[in-house]
Amino acid sequence: MGETLRAVTYVPRGTASGFDSAVLLHDERRVRRRVIPLLHGDEVLVDFRNPVTLDQHGLLQLEDGRYVEIIAGEEQLYDIRGRDPKHLMQLAWHIGNRHAKAQIDGDRILILRDHVLRDMLIGLGATVTDISEPFSPMDGAYAHDHGHALLNR
Repeated sequence: MGETLRAVTYVPRGTASGFDSAVLLHDERRVRRRVIPLLHGDEVLVDFRNPVTLDQHGLLQLEDGRYVEIIAGEEQLYDIRGRDPKHLMQLAWHIGNRHAKAQIDGDRILILRDHVLRDMLIGLGATVTDISEPFSPMDGAYAHDHGHALLNR
């Protein structure tokens, strides 16, 4: 096992290059306090005051000034396409109504694979394709910390 390093700050989409990388799925990239394994065997302790979402190619700056690059790992997704922009908006509404995590990219929506949602979307006229790629879903309206939950006191 390698060394445990300590992150002191997060730099979204930085220009520095990392001496190592961490490949994380979407739900692993929301951190406050956590040990993150690196590709070459070391680990990084993240212990931030508030939760942070680590973006693709974001950088964790370590105590010694080096950087670790964050890589979004590939996930099993559905690529959803509508007949036109209005239809795609309607599909987005149905996905949101089911509280499913979604990444909206102009002419498509990405969601985690779920056969019930797939069948619903196909029934609504969507084109649904199985893909595997990094997933960066939108943060929901309630994703931020209000500071009034019992665990935050």
